[in-house]
Amino acid sequence: MDAARLKQSWSLVAAHGDQVPLYFYSTLFLSHPETRQMFPTNMAGQRDRLVTALGHIVSNVDQVEHLVGFLQDLGADHRKFAVRAEHYPAVGEALVATLQHFLAEQWTDELAADWTAAYGLVAQVMTEAAQAAEAVNPPWWVAEIVAHERRAFDVAVLTVRPQYLLPFTPGQSVGVSHPSVRSWRYYSPANAPRADGTLEFHVRAAPGGAVSSRLVYGSAVGDRIHLAAPVGERLALWSAGSSDLLLLVAGTGWAPVKALVEQVAAEGSRRRVDLYVAARSRSELYDSEAIDKLASSHSWLTVTYVVGADVHRPGEFVHAVDRALADGDWRSRHVFVCGSDEMVSHAVQTLVQAGFHPGQVHHEGLGSQWYGSAWRTAVQGTTAGDTSGGGNR
Repeated sequence: MDAARLKQSWSLVAAHGDQVPLYFYSTLFLSHPETRQMFPTNMAGQRDRLVTALGHIVSNVDQVEHLVGFLQDLGADHRKFAVRAEHYPAVGEALVATLQHFLAEQWTDELAADWTAAYGLVAQVMTEAAQAAEAVNPPWWVAEIVAHERRAFDVAVLTVRPQYLLPFTPGQSVGVSHPSVRSWRYYSPANAPRADGTLEFHVRAAPGGAVSSRLVYGSAVGDRIHLAAPVGERLALWSAGSSDLLLLVAGTGWAPVKALVEQVAAEGSRRRVDLYVAARSRSELYDSEAIDKLASSHSWLTVTYVVGADVHRPGEFVHAVDRALADGDWRSRHVFVCGSDEMVSHAVQTLVQAGFHPGQVHHEGLGSQWYGSAWRTAVQGTTAGDTSGGGNR
């Protein structure tokens, strides 16, 4: 298997842009129509994922240590799409047909052998990882919605009870899907683990978001949804050691931070925690009652609301990070940042410029593109240096 030849041929194919995934999925669905039900109705996002994942695999084909973990995560993660071992040959056939189509006269027997061998290894690692994951977690948990509160036109707070315990760490994200929607989105539970096993999700309906819109507008108490295994460690509290904390949030980015505050309360460490909550208006503070209750219950927690537009910059609001830095010197603290991509990007850049080192600043990093740990790895590989991030949307 010639790694250089694989990379060169993929660069030629990838240059065709959106035509590549369009051809691939058309070929797959025509030759194996039974696979169509595993994919969402709207394939736009899925097409992007295919190209990114293939690019990551080919880029690291000669660096096994960087590739195996990614493929193992991908194989385990794909169980939630009902992917089984017998589906891999169909995907391999469609992939080879796609490569041959776009390479045309440049397609050779040597390339065919290289790509067949490479895909065989990929399929083997992913299949074995999926089999190993079966001994640890189910493909998904079925959970009942036991509370559904509309806190704003486009925001709902859901409490769900899995049929059996779903272990997670505050700051992690859990895959969520409605049975009627063949798509998954990841949301951070807004609570530390509870004795009754329930999880609280804060969901904002994103424009065109099939899962978020269904959860906000089309779900009710008694409905059942699916949950996938928790992923992510970048917002876990252990990464801050025993340090005092500065928490910067906006919108539904409050959800994972709420879980962290509950964890601090449970651990009884008596660390100091300062929370800055930003919003354009009071109406956006959908969970202020819970925030105020936490602040009144714990003397170590100080809450500052940053509400309102910046009069000097019409249409823009005062960021939590700007207000926090104006209030004091926090460079001895570990900082957790959660919110929209724009909010997190601005906060991280501002903190670095203010003298914070990267190890002090914790954020998810990928926002709306993140649908699982393996996908996150691939995107990070293609967007080195990107500081965007996201909360629950």
